[in-house]
Amino acid sequence: MNAHLAAGLAVNPALPPELLDRLVARAAPDPDEGADLARALSERTDLGPARVAALAARDVHDAIRLARAGLLNPADVDPAARPSVALALLDEGAGPPAWARLLATHPDREIRRTLASRPGLPLDVVESLAADPDPGVVAELALWTTEPSVAARLAAHPHAEVRKGAAANEAVPPAALAALITGEGLSPARSCLVCDREEIPFTHDPYCPRTDCNLRGGAACAGGHESTVHETWQQAAWNPATPVAAAASLTGHPSMLIRCALAERSDLPQELYAQLAEDPIPAVRSEVAGNPAIGEPLIRALAARCGKGKNAGDEVAHSLARNPRVPLDVLAHLAGTTRIGPTLLPRIAAARPAELAGLAASPQARVRLLVAQRRDLAPELRDALAADTDASVAKAVAPHPGLSGEQLRAMVARHGVRVLARVAANPDAPPALLEDLARHDPPVRRVFREIAGHPNATAAALLPCLADEKARSRTAGHPALPPAVLAGLLADADPAVARAAAANPSLPPAVMAELLTDW
Repeated sequence: MNAHLAAGLAVNPALPPELLDRLVARAAPDPDEGADLARALSERTDLGPARVAALAARDVHDAIRLARAGLLNPADVDPAARPSVALALLDEGAGPPAWARLLATHPDREIRRTLASRPGLPLDVVESLAADPDPGVVAELALWTTEPSVAARLAAHPHAEVRKGAAANEAVPPAALAALITGEGLSPARSCLVCDREEIPFTHDPYCPRTDCNLRGGAACAGGHESTVHETWQQAAWNPATPVAAAASLTGHPSMLIRCALAERSDLPQELYAQLAEDPIPAVRSEVAGNPAIGEPLIRALAARCGKGKNAGDEVAHSLARNPRVPLDVLAHLAGTTRIGPTLLPRIAAARPAELAGLAASPQARVRLLVAQRRDLAPELRDALAADTDASVAKAVAPHPGLSGEQLRAMVARHGVRVLARVAANPDAPPALLEDLARHDPPVRRVFREIAGHPNATAAALLPCLADEKARSRTAGHPALPPAVLAGLLADADPAVARAAAANPSLPPAVMAELLTDW
């Protein structure tokens, strides 16, 4: 039996227990040949302790997956022999505190660095990591610790990399974050990752060919740890715990990245948002436009400038449209001038029934299209949009639950191939309609892909889908396929199709057993 068939059987929810045991036994001994099979088996939720232990013993990656799935018993893990598995269990809150103390002194810096990012560490472990000789470990702790006193101390650490980590941590006290920007009361950093390793001045080549080099692209130091200080300011500018006054002092900074970070904040004065909205870089203006903290006057000013001068293009308009506080009349204006696409916008998702009704009555199809993206419309509003004369509106509302088979057929009759795929995606589409859509002439390929995963699809609707290359593997996994067809698909030339057929719960147990007979 091919490996892809075994992997398919491994995830089949109808696999009999005795066959599951055979697959586990086959996967366990061979760390190479059994890798795909073990990976598939580890996705199951019905393994039981004995099978879990067998798979976990096979390979560390399988053990980690089982740990993260909550299936691995900590009593079966030796943290000294398999520290990465122990870290995964600590992540899930399943490992004892003693493991953290053991791993905090592990000789592998990556183990210590990973431990430093874990929540809920005992205070003695936190202090041990804070004193680690590797700045990368301490920087990771500075980024993630929730102990304010430790976070404040690390924000003043002599290594610039540690300060950079602290700059993004919301547990760092505001005064310490402000000092990272202003420098007040803070001694200059003594080192960074660049001057730790290279003779300065040094700028790291973004395309560095050295395989042993892990400096960030563009990392630079001429004695002032310039690139790390820049990254520290960027993180502090974004951090909502940084005092507004300190963050605002960076408003005119020449770095676009720092101005973008500022534009994301929710607590700046409106005049600073207005200043950032005049930025020459579209990415900065776009961040401002999408920020829910900006007031209505600025939203309207940005919308009025969209498509004009330096605000030309759709970037700012798209962000405004996605701003949850955009006024509906502004959103309607943007919909008429910008191609927003088939997406449910936050303001539409929060709109009240009366607001939705007003938009749905708009003479502009693009405005009605916004409402048609909702999937919880009142029946009368849903039905009105389903009868819309514009194909784009009907196409958008076609997957809405609650539409009757007659309504869906009327949409097909009115708009033809333009709406077929979205009609097929409707969760309430009747089996007979799906069969008709699958036999439509000319065929619409996207219809096959929707039917292939539809719970109401019958064998008659599914069989034509097997002719579509992109729908074939999904169709092979549909439980409504006849057993004889499934058996034939097990020998398909496409491994993905054969695997899906093997994973199909409608595959007869006798066929599953036959596949394993000589394996």
